Amino acid sequence: MGLMDFIKGELLEIIEWQDDSRDTIAWRYPDDDKAIKNGAQLIVRESQTAQFLYLGQFGDTFGPGKHTLTTDNIPVLTRIKGWKYGFQSPFKADVYFVNTRLFTGNKWGTANPIMLRDADLGIVRARAYGTYDFKVVNVQTFLKEVAGSDHDFRVDEFGDTMRSRIVSIFSDALASAHVPVFDVATRYTDLGDALLPLINPVISAKYGIEVASFVVENVSVPPEVEEAIDKRSAMSAIGNLNDYVKYQMAQGMAAGGGGGAAGTASELAVGFAVAKELMQQGGLTGGGAPPPLPGGAPAAAAAAPANPDVLDPPTVACMLGVSEADVMTEIESGNLAAKKIGSSYRVTRAALDAFLAH
Repeated sequence: MGLMDFIKGELLEIIEWQDDSRDTIAWRYPDDDKAIKNGAQLIVRESQTAQFLYLGQFGDTFGPGKHTLTTDNIPVLTRIKGWKYGFQSPFKADVYFVNTRLFTGNKWGTANPIMLRDADLGIVRARAYGTYDFKVVNVQTFLKEVAGSDHDFRVDEFGDTMRSRIVSIFSDALASAHVPVFDVATRYTDLGDALLPLINPVISAKYGIEVASFVVENVSVPPEVEEAIDKRSAMSAIGNLNDYVKYQMAQGMAAGGGGGAAGTASELAVGFAVAKELMQQGGLTGGGAPPPLPGGAPAAAAAAPANPDVLDPPTVACMLGVSEADVMTEIESGNLAAKKIGSSYRVTRAALDAFLAH
C-alpha cells in the first residue's frame, strides 16, 4: 500500500445513512476516528436531516440532497473552527442523521392515577391511555434534549424516555381543557383533537417534536367512583319517586298471584310506602277528600264515619290500597291500634299515622 492510499484510507469521502430499520430516529455516523476531507460528499435521503457537531457545538444542518463539503456550505463550522483562510485541510466532526418521517402507533399511558378537578365530582383520580403519532421538527433540540449522544436512538428508547413526559403534558392539557369526566367517554376523538393545540407548543419547544395525532382510548376512574356514577344514573332513571312506588306496587300485586302470603306482604309494604309518600305530599292532610275506590267511585260512597279523625277498616284499606282483610290482619295482630265497638273496629288517624311511621 502506497502513502497516498494510506492517506486516502484515513479520510472520509462519502458520508451517508442507508436506513432500513424503520424504527431508528437518530443515528451517528461511525467515522472510525477518520477525518473528513475537503470536497467530501454528504448524501442525505428523503425524510432525513444531517447535523454536524464539533466539540459539543452544533454546526451546519443539511436537508435531503447531495452536498459537497466546502467552505461555502459549512459556514457555521468554518466559524466555530476559526479557519482564517477557509476550509482547506481535513477535519473531524460528529455527523448525526435524524429521521424526520412520521412515527405512528406509539403507546402512552398513566403509570399512576392523575389528579383532576372535575365540576361534577370535585377532585377525582383518573387513569388514561392511548396512542400518538409524532415526528421530529427541530433536530438540534431533539438531539440535545432527547437523543443525547446515543449513536443509535430507536423508537423503543424514545417511548421509555418520553412516556412520562407525554403523560405530564397530557395531564396539564386535560386540566386546562375543563372536560368533565362524565363526558370523556363520549368525546375521545374530540378530546384528542382538542388537546393537540395545548400539547404541541410545549412539546415542540421542550423536545423538538410535533405530535400529529393524539388518540385517547380510555379514561377510567376508581371503582368506588364508578359505583357512585352507577347509583346516580339509577336514580336519574327512576325519576319521580311516587310514580316509581306505584309501579312497584302494581308489579308486587301481579307477582302476588292472588292472595298468597308473599303477595300480601308485598302489597302491604308497597301500599304503606304509597300512603306515606302521599301523606308527605299533602294528600292525606287538611281534611281533603279520600282517594277514589278502585272501581272509580268516590270513597265517600262507602260507609264512612262522620268524624274524619276516626276511620273504619274499609276506609283504611282504601287509603292504603290493600284489602280490608289485610287491614283486619294487622289490627288483630296488634300492629295497628284499633278500638272494637260491638262487632266493629274503629281506627284513629293518629293510630294510622303511628303505624305508617314504623
